[in-house]
Amino acid sequence: MNIKRNILLNPGPGTTTDTVKMAQVVPDICPREKEFAGIMDPLRNDLVKIAHGDPKEYTSVLFCGSGTICIDVALNSLLDAGKKALVVQNGAYSQRACDVLRYYGMPFIELAQPVDRKPDLAQVEKALAENDDIGYVYMTHHETGTGLLNPIREVGALAHKYGAFFITDTTSSYGLIPVDVYKDNIDFCMSSAQKGIMAMSGLSFIIGRRDLIEKSKDFPKRSYYCNLYMQYEYFEKTGEMHFTPPVQTIYAAVQAVKEYFAEGEENKFARHRRVNEAIKAGIDRYGFKEALDRSVQSGLVSAILYPDDPDWDFEKIHDYCYERGFTIYPGKMQNKGTFRLCAYGAIDEKDIEDFWKVFEEALKTYHIAVPVQYNHG
Repeated sequence: MNIKRNILLNPGPGTTTDTVKMAQVVPDICPREKEFAGIMDPLRNDLVKIAHGDPKEYTSVLFCGSGTICIDVALNSLLDAGKKALVVQNGAYSQRACDVLRYYGMPFIELAQPVDRKPDLAQVEKALAENDDIGYVYMTHHETGTGLLNPIREVGALAHKYGAFFITDTTSSYGLIPVDVYKDNIDFCMSSAQKGIMAMSGLSFIIGRRDLIEKSKDFPKRSYYCNLYMQYEYFEKTGEMHFTPPVQTIYAAVQAVKEYFAEGEENKFARHRRVNEAIKAGIDRYGFKEALDRSVQSGLVSAILYPDDPDWDFEKIHDYCYERGFTIYPGKMQNKGTFRLCAYGAIDEKDIEDFWKVFEEALKTYHIAVPVQYNHG
């Protein structure tokens, strides 16, 4: 098949290889067949290995849904009675964690921090020291709304110092930025197939300590479908998901993981860095400003401020690029006009060089000054 290749510069799903796409074209199969169940156990172990975990101590539990299902599952399943959560809140996705806890009526502390810089570790420690009933600390590793990279290793160490365990949302960093569950003090992390492993939407997973998952059996049950222990136990007993899995999506994920290991961790990370450098080169060439200082950025997402040009119209620029095979993405910063360019997916620096040519055409077509103009600073 001749499949049109689009360059997606949004924060996932990203551009995929044709081999991942075609992995979904398989004979129809009942997901309760042993043949199908047999592909999930190696996949679960491989997902743990990507995070440098030992499958004897850590496991991955698969869920059908977008990344938010893992936020829901982890938060509601892992808080014991008499305990409360501590959420380090400095972006749209840590705010989502607060929203989940609020919907369940669960007790938590929202430690609000600025969205444009790393959190104050002294304030995190103060919250832990003053609240001896914190069950877990939750932090987003990579806030894709801004491109901010949070200090999970340091916050995980603080959680452990005060007897709490540490959950981090690595949805948009897993498989893209080196993560080591031991070195980074991670008890639980999570991601989705369409992000770092460059597969398809519809499959998400939590990687976590087996001992804590088994301990959670006795924690309050707050959801039937979104319960971590229930899904884990069913996998351990049968090798299957408790409810109907996304069959074709899992075949794609298996292929994507094979390609992850074939490319190699260091080569993959180096490629994403090349893509990011090509994005930054264009930002500088056209005079754009970013919402965050580069010293705190992940190297995966650039949040770019709208220029102060009366002819600037993001939708027109988006549509011009989209019609020519390039997708750019609106921002997610309250009260700030931004758009995002992301170094995700099966792309390389040549794709970014081609993108900037199209983007420049768009600027000239809509009479936007080049270099772009800002009224202040």
